[in-house]
Amino acid sequence: MNLNKAFVLGNLTRDPERRNLPSGQPVASFGVATNRFFTSQDGQKQQDVEFHNIVVFGKLAEIASQYLKKGSLVLIEGRLKTRSWQDNLGSRRSRTEIIAERLQLGPRTISSSIQGSSQESKLKDSGNENIPVIEEGSTLEEKTNKEKEDDPLQQEKEEEIDVKDIPF
Repeated sequence: MNLNKAFVLGNLTRDPERRNLPSGQPVASFGVATNRFFTSQDGQKQQDVEFHNIVVFGKLAEIASQYLKKGSLVLIEGRLKTRSWQDNLGSRRSRTEIIAERLQLGPRTISSSIQGSSQESKLKDSGNENIPVIEEGSTLEEKTNKEKEDDPLQQEKEEEIDVKDIPF
């Protein structure tokens, strides 16, 4: 049994470049940078950056070219593919790429997703969801209950739902 699977979570190094194959199928390519932080043997904190070439086809290519921009956070799941060719000077060249099978967009920023002050204020009010931080020794349920007690909007949302309103 063989497995060729790659997962990459990082930031785009450039805007997606969209083209169409002769068959008409859309294809987009872009770069993703991933960081790794570590402590060297002499105790110094170090950062290592790795650059990945990503290729997406079909509907994913349309989504990537529409929603992803340089600096966007993205999670890519795909497979490794190395292609080889001969350049104009006759040299043999090769490039390893990740052919994306799935992608998950990172959080949207207000400045890049909304262009209008009225819509921007709505997004600030409605999109203010915090990712829960789970501290060692506490459970997710305890943390969620505490956040509900502290958040009057969350209490309001829970009170609005009525079983009679559910259509099934």
